[in-house]
Amino acid sequence: MIPRLTEAEIALALTSLPGWNRDGEFLVRHYKFKDFTHAFAFMARVALLAEKADHHPEWSNVYNRVDIRLTTHDADGLTGRDTALAAAIDS
Repeated sequence: MIPRLTEAEIALALTSLPGWNRDGEFLVRHYKFKDFTHAFAFMARVALLAEKADHHPEWSNVYNRVDIRLTTHDADGLTGRDTALAAAIDS
């Protein structure tokens, strides 16, 4: 079982993840791109990161917008896997 982050750990992690917010047991971020092609290219890059980390986001895409939600379903909440993937997505 992957340990869930404490409230203090989540708050601390969010200070180093600008643009990310907490929505219940999810980390969420909304990205906006020039057009669909740029949004789709971003999703392809994130897909490779997620596959490498074996941790897959919940996401949606509408034209130039990509919305990402991260949580660790096996832990029923947020874990270090979520914060690590969020940081990787931003890098």
